[in-house]
This record gives sequence, structure tokens and C-alpha cells, in this order.
Amino acid sequence: MQGFFRGVRYAAWIIKEIFVAGFDAVAAAFNPRAQLEPIVIYYPLRVHTDWEVFWFTTSITATPGTLSMGLRHPVTPGGPITLLVQAAFGSDPEDVIAGLVDMEEHLRPSLREHPIDTAAVAWEPYVDYGPDNKGAHVPPAERMD
Repeated sequence: MQGFFRGVRYAAWIIKEIFVAGFDAVAAAFNPRAQLEPIVIYYPLRVHTDWEVFWFTTSITATPGTLSMGLRHPVTPGGPITLLVQAAFGSDPEDVIAGLVDMEEHLRPSLREHPIDTAAVAWEPYVDYGPDNKGAHVPPAERMD
């Protein structure tokens, strides 16, 4: 029963977050000075079950301005699975990462006992490398270079 109430609380929280992010995205769309500064974040997951990973990645993608791009297996044995997240408004990467930490902790409150240093999470600007070597334009997300 406790899991049911935790799920209801999370659902209410994520719906609020989706609306807030949606209003922020609309405001940015109508602000001529607003700039998209897309970044890719390499987020080390603390959730482990398929169910939690599903809800976390789905929540990210449902939130305007963010997209779950995929999972990467641990680099070292026993290390965390890495989630690739694209954020359209990445002018403050640590703030975006803090939002991911907060979302993960709302999904599973016990994670607050295992904090993440947002400054230690890797990220990079999302860069379009232009046309591929055959002259056709291929979006960066679909290229392997």
C-alpha cells in the first residue's frame, strides 16, 4: 500500500513539473533573446529496477525540453548504468543535473541517502558536426563519429 501512495505522490509531482517546464518552454519560444543551448548529460543512474528506469526515462522524455537518448552499460564492473539525456535549455548544466537528481529522488525517496555531486556528472554541448563524408547531412544523434 505504501508503494501505491508513493506512486500517486510521484504522479502528482511529475504532472506539476511537466506543466511548469511546458510554460517555461513556451515563454522561451516567444522570447527573442532566449537561446537554445542543447547539452548532453551522462547521468549515472541510482535506480536499478526495470520499472524505476522505465518511469525515470519516461518522465524525462515527457518533460518539455528534455529527452532520454539511451542507456550505456557500466564502464567498470559494478559501476552505474549511464543515462544519456539531452536538455534543450542547458545554459546552466549543474541546474539541469540537479533537476534530474531531484526527479530520481522523487521517484525513489531513499536515494536522498546517497547524494550525487552535480559538478561531477559529465556533460557536453550538443554539436552538429555537419554533413557526413558522403555529402549527405546526417543529424549528430544518428552519426557514429
